Amino acid sequence: MTSARLLANLAGFQLGWFACVLGGSLVGGAVVTLVLALHLRWLARAGEWRWLVGFAALGLAIDGGLALAGGFRFDGEPRVLGLLPPWLWLLWPLFASLLHHALAWLWRHPWLAALGGATGGPLSYLAGARLAGVELAPWLLAAEALVWAGLCRWLCHRLGHAASAARLRTG
Repeated sequence: MTSARLLANLAGFQLGWFACVLGGSLVGGAVVTLVLALHLRWLARAGEWRWLVGFAALGLAIDGGLALAGGFRFDGEPRVLGLLPPWLWLLWPLFASLLHHALAWLWRHPWLAALGGATGGPLSYLAGARLAGVELAPWLLAAEALVWAGLCRWLCHRLGHAASAARLRTG
């Protein structure tokens, strides 16, 4: 992938993240819809939409479960299936747009990926919560560190092996 496409992938993610966190569900929803539509049109690999849908479901399950356990406090916002505000839920498929592009190099480095997940995941939640006015339970960041470290290790297994196999086939 060219560096221009990688930069477009990263810029789209950051634009969507800020739109969700600062703009809420309406602005975030519009921007993420546009970013993901453009991603699927110009950057995505065949079948990559499955990863976006899968991460949308995964985000609803993980963050929805953590919300049910009292990890987040959202004041008066509408929620997807009564669990999460759409702006928070949309960050999951937005993250998935990075998997085969800007983060593709990471999946060949399992311990670095786990460390990145364990630190980057909670830091993103902390920054987002502060900017969006969401209250986090004291235990939530530790739980998110475990979730994201495990998720990134799993991605290494799924995507790191797939990348190695593809290089051997074309080799």
